[in-house]
Amino acid sequence: MERNQTSTHRAWPFQEAAQIVKQRRPSEDRPVLFETGFGPSGFPHLGHFSEGVRTSWVRNACEYLYGLKTRLLCFSDDMDALRKVPSNFPQPAMLAAHLGKPVHAIPDPFGCCTSFGDHMNAKLCEFFDASGFDYEFQSSREAYVRGDFDEGLSILLAKAEEVRQIIVPTLREQNRQHWSPFFPICPNCGSIMATRVTTYHPSRGTVSFTCDLDTGHYTGCGKSGEQSVLGGNAKVGWKVDWALRWYSYEVDYEMYGKDLIDSVRQSSRIVRLMGKQQPVGLCFEFFLDEEGRKVASSTGRMGVTVDAWKKYAPIESLLFFLFQNPKRAKRLHWDIVPKCVDDYLDALRHYPDMAEEQRPEQALWHIGDRGTEVPEYASQVNFSTVNNLIAALGVDSVAVLKEYLARYDAQAATYPQVTQALVEKGLNYYRDVVLPNKQFRPPTDEERALLEQLAERLSAVNGATEEELQAIPFDLAREAEIPPKELFRMFYEVVLGQERGPRFGSLVQLVGKEQVVKMVREKA
Repeated sequence: MERNQTSTHRAWPFQEAAQIVKQRRPSEDRPVLFETGFGPSGFPHLGHFSEGVRTSWVRNACEYLYGLKTRLLCFSDDMDALRKVPSNFPQPAMLAAHLGKPVHAIPDPFGCCTSFGDHMNAKLCEFFDASGFDYEFQSSREAYVRGDFDEGLSILLAKAEEVRQIIVPTLREQNRQHWSPFFPICPNCGSIMATRVTTYHPSRGTVSFTCDLDTGHYTGCGKSGEQSVLGGNAKVGWKVDWALRWYSYEVDYEMYGKDLIDSVRQSSRIVRLMGKQQPVGLCFEFFLDEEGRKVASSTGRMGVTVDAWKKYAPIESLLFFLFQNPKRAKRLHWDIVPKCVDDYLDALRHYPDMAEEQRPEQALWHIGDRGTEVPEYASQVNFSTVNNLIAALGVDSVAVLKEYLARYDAQAATYPQVTQALVEKGLNYYRDVVLPNKQFRPPTDEERALLEQLAERLSAVNGATEEELQAIPFDLAREAEIPPKELFRMFYEVVLGQERGPRFGSLVQLVGKEQVVKMVREKA
């Protein structure tokens, strides 16, 4: 190893890297293997994307601190069965007819790929390619057929009863009798969930089975026979499958969600039974949708998707957000996107002022390829500024908006790529998210009088500071003997067509006194 095996860095990827070196004791004989897994029974979501990029950051920390060679394997379990029809998919009747079959053997409901599994795998690769990190994709179906797991499968077949003793006590009573580590694929109907193992034949590498289970969603065809567990004719159940991958590939590191703590415990016992140790792992918290529920591809609850984030905001702002404390649950909804972008831009402004030795502690260092690709940005224009400008002007023109921004902050023109991206994505956000919810309400007679007074007082001032401009509506509210928040709410609802908005003084400085006066008088 080229570097010291001790580290004073406190950022969580470095802490994870230190645990890998401590627990796995990697050598130069083979690369440290990082794995991230995906169940392709529905669209990949932000949780899958975050697991990939976070694992990549730990991988980079390993290489940086210890000079280790590494690999990142993205494993898709497309041998797994489709247990229910996702709520956001076309052709639900067709999918319902294939419940219980492996997703690689189910037609693509979208009609563009060979199978359901291939469609989801392609989407997953699109996710990971968007972040630019290096990974190797592995299909479960290909791995089983190629024989990657044959050695491990033979061990599991010989130790099937011991594996049962680990898993069965964790199951509900009604699921215990027929549970087996192996799920043979019925050669007659193709089901992998309706088959049950009746006898194990370790010396022949086979199991006897009957396809007769009835779950209410899928029913076995009644076929019985003896079948090899090798070559893709069967797979093992989830917790056993995880252990099988750890054993066969000698995985050194894998993250997992909070809901999989028990699965990690049981999988670790199984891989030790097979003769190897479990990988180092980080337990991360959930991503929640706007209602506080865990995002889940199989239920159609997707939260904010990566594709949507890329449309409305720079992808780097998403990476910046994902870097923050993976052990804390994060709720994602549209209202949070502008703040995430602003936090990212603010970090860019402060990054050059940091000492070189402090930078590896920052999210920007990790998402910017160990600090080599952190863009410069010193303008005060942020995403909120752009959104406020678009909302105030109601102009769908990149050129006009950039002209206003240059007047607001001359440095904006110094960073044309960033400014262009903010405006383009801000317009996307405005068209799709803000504009559909705009509702301009007519003012009452009393409110018209207040708006006219506001326009007159604003017209009369020259060279005022932002705070002096902000004082105008406060003074007007005090004289009218109404709470200032009522006046501001009226201004936002009548003039801007929204419930909330920017500070009045900031808005005037951004779009100009004349434009605000015009807007107010048009509504008065």
